[in-house]
Amino acid sequence: MIRVPPPVHPLAEIIQDADAGRFPAADGGWSRVPTWRDGVEAIVCFTGHAVFALDSRVSHERIAELGADGFGGAAHPRLLCGLAGPDGWVGSQDALLAGHGTGAGGEAALVPRPDLSSHPRAQYAASVRDDPRTYGYPDPGRSAVAIISSGLAGLTELSFELEPDRRGGGQATALIRAALATLPAGELVVAAATPGNAASVRALLAAGFTPLGSVQLLACG
Repeated sequence: MIRVPPPVHPLAEIIQDADAGRFPAADGGWSRVPTWRDGVEAIVCFTGHAVFALDSRVSHERIAELGADGFGGAAHPRLLCGLAGPDGWVGSQDALLAGHGTGAGGEAALVPRPDLSSHPRAQYAASVRDDPRTYGYPDPGRSAVAIISSGLAGLTELSFELEPDRRGGGQATALIRAALATLPAGELVVAAATPGNAASVRALLAAGFTPLGSVQLLACG
């Protein structure tokens, strides 16, 4: 039996193109795609263009009247609060970065660590992504965690956290690289990091990730 791969979500196609250097036109405008997961919506901003992945209950007219545009209007608090309403929620605005699996051979530095599934980072991933897989170092005394999930627009998404007493000296970068080694070579991997978390942003950049834009998760009430 021939297995037909699931269709690629339109937002995933846009992100894949951006990763290849084909960004949306910097026209100051915005476009719209469907959501990919119940209860999770998103606004992804590129240079000069924004993409809304919102529930169909939100009309184009409502997005426009709240001031959406590709030059910052899509991330304005007025728009976000207007979309979420009193019963929704708005996540932090994160930098959206892209990396790639390396499929490195040899003995894996990370192993499945289901015992780390109660880690706050893993619990958050499970709340907004699908099929989270929790990895860590073989030493059971280590609590550094890398979570690989089906995340933004169905793309492979990585999140991670290093133990506080081990931060610095490139150990977070080593953790990210070890996580990428668990994935097939060339597979697109996205990561979201709030710009204020400069340590995580620097670690992702050092591990080969490149910035594409920003992403903000939300749910419209």
